[in-house]
Amino acid sequence: MKVIGLDKISDAVAQHKEWEASLTSWKKMTEGASWRNFPEVRKTRKDADPVGTCIVFNIAHNRARLISRVMYDLQTVAVLRVIDHAEYDKGAWKNACNCN
Repeated sequence: MKVIGLDKISDAVAQHKEWEASLTSWKKMTEGASWRNFPEVRKTRKDADPVGTCIVFNIAHNRARLISRVMYDLQTVAVLRVIDHAEYDKGAWKNACNCN
């Protein structure tokens, strides 16, 4: 998979250095994947959940959420946001996932 939106990961690491190892691991695993559907994502990452048109990954032992859009036909994952639980709970990210 090609990962786009890496600036979102860099920004998150700049604010939360403790997330760096988990986000680096997520990026490496994602770039090595060739998912064709959500069940294949789930086989690779048991912490992935479909939410609207997005896939939400738990990061850093459930301290953060990576909100993404997976375009299986293009073999591309777009990172939309990397946020902590407080921001996640506010729900503003749901607009990007057609959840409202």
